[in-house]
Amino acid sequence: MAREDSVKCLRCLLYALNFLFWLMALCVLGVSACLRDQLNNVLTLTADTRLEEAAVLTYSPVVHPVVIAVCCFLIIVAMVGYCGTLKCNLLLLSWYFGSLMVIFCVELASGVWTYDEPMVQRSDMISLKSRMPHFGLQRYQWLTHAWNSLQTELKCCGVIYFTDWLEMTEMEWPPDSCCSDQYPGCARQAHYHDLSDLYQEGCGPKIYGFIRGTKQLQVLRFLGVSIGVAQILAMTLTVTLLWALYYDHKPPDPASPDALIHTQSSAEDGLKPSHSHPRASEAWANAPANGHTQFEMEQLS
Repeated sequence: MAREDSVKCLRCLLYALNFLFWLMALCVLGVSACLRDQLNNVLTLTADTRLEEAAVLTYSPVVHPVVIAVCCFLIIVAMVGYCGTLKCNLLLLSWYFGSLMVIFCVELASGVWTYDEPMVQRSDMISLKSRMPHFGLQRYQWLTHAWNSLQTELKCCGVIYFTDWLEMTEMEWPPDSCCSDQYPGCARQAHYHDLSDLYQEGCGPKIYGFIRGTKQLQVLRFLGVSIGVAQILAMTLTVTLLWALYYDHKPPDPASPDALIHTQSSAEDGLKPSHSHPRASEAWANAPANGHTQFEMEQLS
């Protein structure tokens, strides 16, 4: 009875852990999707610079296709683990344990990679000004889109200040993406009437802070550590459950003390007369006496 209760408790814990795997894997996929667009814009503006290397070093492990595939695979593994726990299937649970071990090794390598310190300084932000003269040109539409998206998302303008657009380009006013309230021609109106309608902070410090690490990256790191701890606990519970199920399915060893006691008790039960047949019991009890009497009569005769 105690073993059955232990197995039931192990199964309940594995159900809860598999649900956590589904939930945390979906959270990782969602946060990675949010970071991907912003990271692409940063990589576009920092191409062939030290900033690009730092951004790749910091974010590539968490948005890499391999990591995304691992999260998707973890959802499938959790489903297999749920089915194996539900049916108490030794083969499914063994496959579940091996898959968790592989995923844990990949996540451990990714975690070590993401905690490397990016080699970037604030002075490197000045190199972003070299991307500004190509803004608005027909052959550099991808660069124009990256600038507009980044300035809108980070709520910044220029590299150090919005006047960078006037210094580095032939534009008379900044792009409309620099406006806090964006509409066609907003930057021109703000330039001539109210400069406070433009973002006052440059994008250089914002990009520097992004490369050094954002809250989304911290969330991903926390989720990674949580998934790793949950996987260690799940692997421990799975091994314990496998041992319990294997012990229950294993036939008793003839040389074991329990088996000898069971065999001896069975033999004694076989030698005892059955109480359901009283006449047979009397015949069994009287048989020696009748035989002895018959032997004495033969001797007298």
